[in-house]
Amino acid sequence: MSTPNKTIQEKTAELSTLVAWFDSNEFTLETALDKFKEAEALAESIEKDLKALKNDIQIVKQKFDSEA
Repeated sequence: MSTPNKTIQEKTAELSTLVAWFDSNEFTLETALDKFKEAEALAESIEKDLKALKNDIQIVKQKFDSEA
């Protein structure tokens, strides 16, 4: 499972690996639910990180606009 210290790029790469697993020869129904839950949690973490990054960008933009 992903750790909070991973970058968005690292998390995205991990998610891509999980998604690729579903198309691989390693796919089993017994493991699919756990892999899906892991991928879902990772996607939510990425979304949270992206929202925080967007917020930071908006704050910097507002500061830049007010100084210009």
